[in-house]
Amino acid sequence: MTTKPATLWRERLTSPLTWHYAGFAVLMALVFVLSVRLGLDWMATNGRSTDALAGKQIELKAKELQIAPLRGLDKRIQASRTQIFDFYKKRIPPNYSSIAFRVGELEVKSGVRLSRVQYTQGKPGSELTEISLDSIITGSYPDIMRFVNSLERDQTFFVIKGVTLSGQQGGQVNLRLTVSTWLRPADAADSNLPATPEPGDDSARPAPPNPNAKEGE
Repeated sequence: MTTKPATLWRERLTSPLTWHYAGFAVLMALVFVLSVRLGLDWMATNGRSTDALAGKQIELKAKELQIAPLRGLDKRIQASRTQIFDFYKKRIPPNYSSIAFRVGELEVKSGVRLSRVQYTQGKPGSELTEISLDSIITGSYPDIMRFVNSLERDQTFFVIKGVTLSGQQGGQVNLRLTVSTWLRPADAADSNLPATPEPGDDSARPAPPNPNAKEGE
């Protein structure tokens, strides 16, 4: 009885089919181990790839935000140049005489009287040179306001720099008026206007009218 089971186990161990099963089991175990290792490696690689992809997406979004203000910049630059050209063409006078002529027209229309009128030019800029008008304006208060408003609304670009009361008699008001406009540097040079005095230097400024002086003095 004891000899037969031992003989049976010996036959099974020496049987090629037994070794085939054993080899297959070892192979399956190896495949399982390799599958687990491959899965772990894939998960680690996939995690790193996801992190790298997310980082690239964030970097790309940051770049897009940085260049967003530059989109269409060439069109905006061209539009700005067109606006500047139109402004110069429509509102910057071509020469000094056109400034004096326009101020004279507005003086007549508003009913005021300008006296001691002085035009000077500032230091030439790269694009424009400031032209200053300093004068005494006489008239009723409504007429003076009409003249000042007409200067500010005129197509020629005038800027009121200062209005100072210098005297009043009856219904007439005397104001010292300072106005600025601009010419292109070449046109300002051709005007041969004197230089604008430095701030605080009133030696070349018009003196206020003497209320006691008779007309024509």
